[in-house]
Amino acid sequence: MLVSLVQAGSTLLEEAVGDSLASKVLLPCAFLLLLAYLSKLAFKHLSAVEPENVKYPPYISSPIPFLGHAISFGRSPIEFLEKAYEQYGPVFSFTMVGKTFTYLVGSDAAALLFNSKNEDLNAEDVYSRLTTPVFGKGVAYDVPNPIFLEQKKMFKTGLNISHFKRHVSLIEEETAEYLKRWGDSGVTNFFEALSEMIILTASRCLHGKEIRGMLDEKVAQLYADLDGGFTHAAWLLPGWLPLPSFRRRDRAHREIKQIFYEVIQRRRQSEEREDDMLQTLMDATYKDGRPLNDDEIAGMLIGLLLAGQHTSSTTSAWMGFFLAKNKSIQEQCFAEQKAVYGEDLPPLEYEQLKDLHVLDRCIKETLRLRPPIMTMMRMARTPQSVGGYDIPPGHQVCVSPTVNHRLKDTWVKNTEFIPDRYLHENPAAGEKFAYVPFGAGRHRCIGENFAYVQIKTIWSTMLRLYEFDLVDGYFPTINYTTMIHTPNNPMIRYRRRKV
Repeated sequence: MLVSLVQAGSTLLEEAVGDSLASKVLLPCAFLLLLAYLSKLAFKHLSAVEPENVKYPPYISSPIPFLGHAISFGRSPIEFLEKAYEQYGPVFSFTMVGKTFTYLVGSDAAALLFNSKNEDLNAEDVYSRLTTPVFGKGVAYDVPNPIFLEQKKMFKTGLNISHFKRHVSLIEEETAEYLKRWGDSGVTNFFEALSEMIILTASRCLHGKEIRGMLDEKVAQLYADLDGGFTHAAWLLPGWLPLPSFRRRDRAHREIKQIFYEVIQRRRQSEEREDDMLQTLMDATYKDGRPLNDDEIAGMLIGLLLAGQHTSSTTSAWMGFFLAKNKSIQEQCFAEQKAVYGEDLPPLEYEQLKDLHVLDRCIKETLRLRPPIMTMMRMARTPQSVGGYDIPPGHQVCVSPTVNHRLKDTWVKNTEFIPDRYLHENPAAGEKFAYVPFGAGRHRCIGENFAYVQIKTIWSTMLRLYEFDLVDGYFPTINYTTMIHTPNNPMIRYRRRKV
């Protein structure tokens, strides 16, 4: 999440150019933030009394006030964190944009975050400013954690095996229909293509047939504008600033909500019932017996789609480049389709889908090398202790799946794509939190199982129809300027398989 703050600043300025109101607001806002930060430092210097027997984590100092290490971190966050780990050990702190971040590297240190209670290491304090303008009020990180947990349980009711069995045929149908536009061969922006397939298939499975039926180019653009709310600007700056991306996000939120309201009302007025997530949420009640209102249902439907869209599309695209680079593994995946389903490759079914072990290992290894979210964060509300150090309230406590997945003392050939490492019982030396692409413990992602079904089905469909190659041997570098680590210049070559 904390990526390229310098480039983010450039983006903010570019947004402000040509928008006089934004230009007038952005620079004074930055000045006020800096002034507030310096005042805070001065107050702490005058009033702070160091408690006895407190040992803070090693602090990486910076000569640059307020920005701190934003520049060096923004240029290469993984390199920055790995060097810090080598020099300072598994727990260390540094400042960026006036905030102190404490990173926990390695399985033992990461256990603090993954085993924590929300009242101690709080998620809303970090994520609400991003998610609330996109999902809306009254859902996710805009509500007290006990209410959010109830909402997550409602999702789990609709994310079950009986639904997954129906989802497979829907995803296969949507994917095959999308691929008709490709023709026999060509070069395509693979991340863009996978993003569209993920949205179409997720909407078909999770939103219900009415909402999927409305997913034309106009609505797709609304989703894109709403998705544009997950930016560095949204995380760093107040949501009321009149930046163009904020205005597009807010307009898209209103228009998508209105579409959902109309669908919900028609469903309520109809005597027909559908076995989908929309119906699940319409039937759900909180512990006190109160049903969800239309605004909550609409917000949860938006959150369900967009929260998983980034991770699944990024993972699916990156896996394509790994398979294009490792053609022998790609052919193993295709051969597995015939071995599991039969030489004539009949329609996909859920029961056989979970027997695609080679494909499963490829997904796992992709998630290890390219976890979509580089950093998971919580705000320390109470003092915390880890590795002999004391973390005070106010620190943003972070775990980087990307760094944990690359530690040399944990992973053999740590930077190589080796799906067969998961043939072994303990590919990460048995460490509990060494592999955390979906989080862990009480913070584990509830959409993990659906993500595997979706990615496996899409990739099974593509592998049956096409083979993939790198374009002139180019393997994409990582784009650190976005909050989800997407591939740079994600062009891939495809060619229809000969029957």
